[in-house]
Amino acid sequence: MSAGRSGDGREVQIPLQQVAPSLVPPLSAGPPIPPPSHRSANPWSSSEPAAPLGAPAGFLPLHGGFRDHFVETPEAKYCCETCRLVLCQPRQTECGHRFCQSCINDILSVQSPVCPADMEPLFKDKIFRDVCCHREIMALKVYCRSEANGCQEQMSLQQIPDHLNVCPFFEVPCPLGKCKERMMRKDIPDHLSWKCKHRETTCEFCSTKMPLTDLQKHKETVCPAFPVSCPNHCSFSSLLRSELSSHQHDCPKAQVSCPFHRYGCTFKGLNQDMRQHESSFAAEHLRMMANRNCALENKVEDVKGELMERYKVLPALSSRLSELENQNDELREKNRQMEQKLATMQKLMSSHSEKLLEVELELRSLRVLREEVENLRGALENVRTRLGALEQGGRSGTGSTTHTLASLETQLSRHDDMLSVHEIRLADMDLRFQVLETASYNGTLIWKIRDYKRRKQDAVAAKTLSLYSQPFYTGYFGYKMCARVYLNGDGMGKGTHLSLFFVVMRGEYDALLPWPFKQKVTLMLMDQGPSRKHLGDAFKPDPNSSSFRRPVAEMNIASGCPLFVSQSVLETGTYIKDDTIFIKVTVDTSDLPDP
Repeated sequence: MSAGRSGDGREVQIPLQQVAPSLVPPLSAGPPIPPPSHRSANPWSSSEPAAPLGAPAGFLPLHGGFRDHFVETPEAKYCCETCRLVLCQPRQTECGHRFCQSCINDILSVQSPVCPADMEPLFKDKIFRDVCCHREIMALKVYCRSEANGCQEQMSLQQIPDHLNVCPFFEVPCPLGKCKERMMRKDIPDHLSWKCKHRETTCEFCSTKMPLTDLQKHKETVCPAFPVSCPNHCSFSSLLRSELSSHQHDCPKAQVSCPFHRYGCTFKGLNQDMRQHESSFAAEHLRMMANRNCALENKVEDVKGELMERYKVLPALSSRLSELENQNDELREKNRQMEQKLATMQKLMSSHSEKLLEVELELRSLRVLREEVENLRGALENVRTRLGALEQGGRSGTGSTTHTLASLETQLSRHDDMLSVHEIRLADMDLRFQVLETASYNGTLIWKIRDYKRRKQDAVAAKTLSLYSQPFYTGYFGYKMCARVYLNGDGMGKGTHLSLFFVVMRGEYDALLPWPFKQKVTLMLMDQGPSRKHLGDAFKPDPNSSSFRRPVAEMNIASGCPLFVSQSVLETGTYIKDDTIFIKVTVDTSDLPDP
């Protein structure tokens, strides 16, 4: 930064970066450098800064070497082989020649580049930065770049940026940034004092500070202390602009209307004649006021009568309004409930339509299997009929009949095997169809457990300790889950409680879902009585538990409530009806992102 002083004594900082590179004077000797037709990108830009530490943007030449005026003629080893100027950011080739960075970039931009000094081929990866040469060049003595303006200072090339920040002969723009003029740093105080058109000045009337270019407009339009003349040309020849508005009320030459014009007086004249008019027409003014007063009294009586008529019907209107407000509230509540039901139905329809599509595909394959089974059964009946006939004829037949009977028995056995395979596939398809029929895709499971007594006895006898529910899902492409129940309890609740657990299963779309599983889970035993006092518990999954990580087996370890409900409460209430209980599991899907 450079410093100067404005007209009022304030110090103004001038950043050196505002100086254009064109201000740098050229060398006194040396051929001009033609601009290259094509310039490649700087291959060393990522490994070396564009200028020495602290150097401004205009310190380095835009292309080629340094054009500064050196005190002593630089040695040939410090000159570029292309532009013949003092090297800027020197690079040395494999053949030992030095070039400016911008010059070697131009050479490398052509196909099959060669060194212009010895015509040896050049390779980018074999050109390196010559740090030693760069250090020696930056130590060479040069004259100040403002030498043409009168500066006689000498310094090393590396000291130029620091010197230019304080050089009094260096050209800088106006610190106010509006007049676009350039001057030597030493001329800044004079420029800010009396030359700059945008220098700050003070209005001599109101003492407001502003740029000089705005002073005249300020005086002519808004200055409150500027003297102006009365527009009515009265005896007051000079007034302050701020007093002009109040003067208009008292000006004797101002045109005014009679204060009684609202009552019917049409007189208009000068302010100085208004007192004579008021004294001469006082009786007429009173008569006008009396007439207006009578008209207003009559109008008030009419309004009173109209108000009394309207007041009579006001209670009925108020009662009707209250009824309408109540009806409106009821309709609004019904509308809200209908919207909720509609949204729920739309979600159910969406999940059901997807499920129906899958069921239709399963039914098609099921029909094909059933047709094959029926065909096999028909073929089997034909074989059995033929076999019966052959057995009757075989009792009196020959050996060929016996051979035919054996082949038919083999064929019958093969058909029986095929029929068994199809019946197994058919049973598997029926089971899959039942799972699809009961599957839920909205994060809610309603699990109906029949034959409670028998299943409880199996659990007590350790035949079947636990039961698994059918799978359910948070969405068609969501998490796959199920519930697990111990009717005779598990762990701490064994023999005294019903234990209920939640299980995360391996699903088809686990790769698209966030893990670990973090959705809130609510477990509930449904009350089948009229009071509907359902028993429930909820928990948030522990992200560090292996039960809620992405499953690598068919299902994770179950997690839930070993002491979910005591068997005495379960079997004495209305939770068991027709030897059946209902368990509901709800998974919160409100904040679950789409996969």
